[in-house]
Amino acid sequence: MKHERSIMNKSSLTEEFPKVGIRPTIDGRRNGIREALEDQTMQLAKASSDFITKNLKYPNGEPVKCIIADSTIGGYAEAARVDEKFKKENVAVTLTVTPCWCYGAETMDKDPHTQKAVWGFNGTERPGAVFLASVLASHNQKGLPAFSIYGRDVQDRDNVKVPEDVSSKILQFIKSGISASSLRSRSYLSIGGVSMGIAGSVVNPDFFQDYLGMHTEYVDMSEIVRRIDRKIYDEGEYRNAVEWVKKHCIEGNDNNPKEIQRTRKQKDSDWEFVVKMTLIIRDLMVGNPVLADMGFIEESLGHNAIAAGFQGQRQWTDHFPNGDFTETILNSSFDWNGIRRPYILATENDCMNAVAMLFGHLLTNTAQVFADVRTYWSKEAIKKVTGYVLDENCGSGIIHLINSGSAAIDGNGAQSVKGNPAIKPYWEITENEVEKSLKNTIFYPAEIYYFRGGGFSVNFLTEGTMPVTMSRMNLVKGLGPVLQIAEGFTVDIPRKIHDILDKRTSPTWPSTWFAPILTGKGAFKDTYSVMYNWGANHASISYGHIGKDLLTLASMLRVPVAMHNVEESKIFRPSAWSAFGTLDLESSDYRACNNFGPLYR
Repeated sequence: MKHERSIMNKSSLTEEFPKVGIRPTIDGRRNGIREALEDQTMQLAKASSDFITKNLKYPNGEPVKCIIADSTIGGYAEAARVDEKFKKENVAVTLTVTPCWCYGAETMDKDPHTQKAVWGFNGTERPGAVFLASVLASHNQKGLPAFSIYGRDVQDRDNVKVPEDVSSKILQFIKSGISASSLRSRSYLSIGGVSMGIAGSVVNPDFFQDYLGMHTEYVDMSEIVRRIDRKIYDEGEYRNAVEWVKKHCIEGNDNNPKEIQRTRKQKDSDWEFVVKMTLIIRDLMVGNPVLADMGFIEESLGHNAIAAGFQGQRQWTDHFPNGDFTETILNSSFDWNGIRRPYILATENDCMNAVAMLFGHLLTNTAQVFADVRTYWSKEAIKKVTGYVLDENCGSGIIHLINSGSAAIDGNGAQSVKGNPAIKPYWEITENEVEKSLKNTIFYPAEIYYFRGGGFSVNFLTEGTMPVTMSRMNLVKGLGPVLQIAEGFTVDIPRKIHDILDKRTSPTWPSTWFAPILTGKGAFKDTYSVMYNWGANHASISYGHIGKDLLTLASMLRVPVAMHNVEESKIFRPSAWSAFGTLDLESSDYRACNNFGPLYR
């Protein structure tokens, strides 16, 4: 199993990741003041750049690129030259650094579309903190929110090392800023329309444009049939893919009643069909230069899609093999081409859940698990059905996350970090971990009552103890988009107990048992309340506790967060949010987002 180091293998994708601009601002007064500060100011800029590049990577595994201004910025003329340079370099996130007083309104970043933060050096020789307060007031007055970064401890003048508390905020800001900026001018590809009346699959172009800066593309599902019939796919890759599937994808027993089971010949045909679907949907998203060589120039371009959704049910699945294999493989970090960056493909064309998946992927560089927020199992209910008593760490109960579709194989937890189950960026995944992941995954013939056209559904049981974050984007009329976040852990329960519970839903689908971290208040009073307050039937599960990053990202996009269980000390939003209230941060977030409005409207 080889690593594919390119952004996307076999891709016509237009993708240049946004860069970070470092803006060293300085007291513009000459004849002694500015000259004495030049070295220290530029050293701060270089230290910040080195720190960011060393600690953050783009989703393709390359280090985040920083562009430092050619000179310090002492006034508007120099600020304008820096802005021009940054535009040419595709800078979308700026970090202003300074140890001293500067002329705030003259040196600040005024671009309405960049994400902005200011680090005011905490020192005694020069008033960096005074400048920080002054320039943030300018940002707020002009309606250009910026993040405030200020260390708790005073630093010596010659110490330009980035303090730990400052470094954590810089990373949180840059990571979220890169994620927000990576969405702009990309597309969401809707393959099909509304699935089974699910509101999340009603693709709202105004939301994507106004809040994310994204375009929406639409393709009828019949395009897949056209490309299959006319062989508009890479025939050589198809043959390799089929061989890989035969070798690595374990087919499970057919759980359908014998009288409606598909024949061996039909199942073999289904495998070939779903492999072709996978190639075609990937090509629809990001294009494929091979198609141009075959004479299909238009098809080779793709739709520049950073995420997509496939309707499937029911018009497709009543007649053709389902999309479960396609969704699972594309969302995973590996296939017949090797270990690679995962794609984002939502089942049932739930574009709102695709957005949550996309946020999680951009923030963590890892594969995402799409799931139904299916069932709340209280301790009492589990004991009644199975006789098993849940561990006390599970609070009042657990939530069964299960869906036949877009659960990346990475989600079974066969990868590891320091001996613990994990989901890792693709460049850290080993061949042994891929083999283990595939061995822990079974592809069952699809349940014919659900999927009359046949196909296969992925099945695995997620390892317990993984820190994960469940999230979801919802649209509410009159309010707009709202994000929900629940940090927690995956849960291990005995296999025989799982089987009893799982068979009450479907033994052919992937299962993740989730215990949210409870706070004793509001939506996190108990596990039932988390389930009760969840805004839709689907959720995205990301590895790690990334709630704080999601909060920061949401504030950048002016999307309020309706429920979360992130510690208050970890919440990092633009300084302007404090003007809307400091006691009830959830309410002030709503007021601030409403005041500043969508980023791209």
